[in-house]
Amino acid sequence: MKKSIILLALLFSISPLVQAQNPPQLKEAKKIVKELGMSLKRHMKQAMKEGGPVHAIEFCHTEAPGITHRMSELAKWDIKRTSLKTRNTDNQPDEWEKKVLNNFEQQKKQGADPKKLEYFETVIIDGEKVFRYMKAIPTGKVCTLCHGKNIAPAIKAKLDELYPEDKARGFNVGDIRGAFTLKKSF
Repeated sequence: MKKSIILLALLFSISPLVQAQNPPQLKEAKKIVKELGMSLKRHMKQAMKEGGPVHAIEFCHTEAPGITHRMSELAKWDIKRTSLKTRNTDNQPDEWEKKVLNNFEQQKKQGADPKKLEYFETVIIDGEKVFRYMKAIPTGKVCTLCHGKNIAPAIKAKLDELYPEDKARGFNVGDIRGAFTLKKSF
């Protein structure tokens, strides 16, 4: 028993960022992702109802970033969406996000359900402890209208107009479209 306590003390002195099973930030991050995902989905459905996919692309281009930004301000977290294949160049993943996204892809190849893929870690950035969290965004059937392999000409034209550097195409239902990514200093 005494050896175990000494070993634990050494472990914690060597690695002060050993992850707790359920750090307090995790519950908050999950709640934010759920709320943001529901809000974006609700607004997207409304945009589709009002004018179909071309109108929904306009929503994604003008409104979705604002919804995410407002959620960031209200929650006091840095919140964004990212992907290995981005549509909006403002959403490029940083190195940590790339590593996690690639890990998600590996897990999916091994049979993991993309709906359940998430990762969290506490890291040091500029001398501060930062809690980072990512939750995979799986591609749904409706997503393939604008992110799939066979995009209708009118949708393709609007995407080309609004997103000239778009790489977020060619997805199948169930693919990992990207991820919600959150971080907060503490």
